[in-house]
Amino acid sequence: MPTRIAVVGAGIIGQLRSQSIRENPETELAGVMDIAMGNAERAVAGTSGKACTDIRQLLDLPNLDAVIVSSPVHHHEEAVVAAFAAGKHVLCEKPLSNTVESCVRMLEAGRKGGKKFATGFNHRYYPSMKFLKQVVDNGQIGTVDHLRVFGGHDGLHNFRADWQYKMPESGGGAMMDVGIHMTDLAHYVMGDISEVYGTATERIWNVTGSEDNAMAIFKSASGVSAAYQATWTEWKGYRFFVEVYGDRGMVRGYYAPMFNLLVTQDKPGGARKKTMKFYPEIMVREKLRSWTSTALLSFKDELADFLKMIRGEQSALADGFAGYRAVEIAHAVRASTISGAPVRLTTR
Repeated sequence: MPTRIAVVGAGIIGQLRSQSIRENPETELAGVMDIAMGNAERAVAGTSGKACTDIRQLLDLPNLDAVIVSSPVHHHEEAVVAAFAAGKHVLCEKPLSNTVESCVRMLEAGRKGGKKFATGFNHRYYPSMKFLKQVVDNGQIGTVDHLRVFGGHDGLHNFRADWQYKMPESGGGAMMDVGIHMTDLAHYVMGDISEVYGTATERIWNVTGSEDNAMAIFKSASGVSAAYQATWTEWKGYRFFVEVYGDRGMVRGYYAPMFNLLVTQDKPGGARKKTMKFYPEIMVREKLRSWTSTALLSFKDELADFLKMIRGEQSALADGFAGYRAVEIAHAVRASTISGAPVRLTTR
């Protein structure tokens, strides 16, 4: 029998999440909840799924196995806690919530409910990031020494609603927006981050509590470090990259456009071999069908790994702790800005 999954939220991302469920032969779209009934009805069109505007009605659907939460971030906790209380597995969009305390309550609800908890960090599934992770895991660049991660766009006109960038609903600025993906990708590649030192400013867009630029140094327990930047003043527009440096080379994953650079050498200072990897099919598809076509493919891969997680299998999927850690790190950078000192994070 297919896994029955419901979706909370039917905006742009919720519609894509619903589509990924509809198009997976192992899943069935049980229902969609949104405060706008028309959005919910559009998401379930052509299926037997139920459109509704009430979370209780959604969670009472028969034989429901799991819930994907794609509502605005300040409503995540309510939906996640309710889903766990109803005995459902949960995949929640990033950022996990808008405060660290809220994330902690969500993790506790997951532990109490005894169900699987995943965070929707879909950038792990972008082809350039999958290639980068494979290169690192295969040891092609040797022992990892440090990372550089960057994510940004050119400002507030990119947002569709005020809650996406204004406190307290947003939980912060650039670090909770494009930067939250970069924090997770650093965590994903370098291991759990144990120390944060940085500075965040809000001198460009002047939105109180929402940084428009943040720079930081992350350190892992194993000694790997990362230089991090999240910005809303990137003149090139939306883009992000991760660079990983080892003793036998480096690898870069980039978007947009999607590409990789791999440089390898037999030893430090040795002869270098450079390899470029491009994705012309993605560039063409995005020209014809927009960025959502790439996001949809990543959601499909993420959904497949959510099913693995439910079955108790290993996958690349971010768990609830990864979602908590990314929010904790954003708040740690702000705390470091005030104190001028590094912030130590609790170990898992």
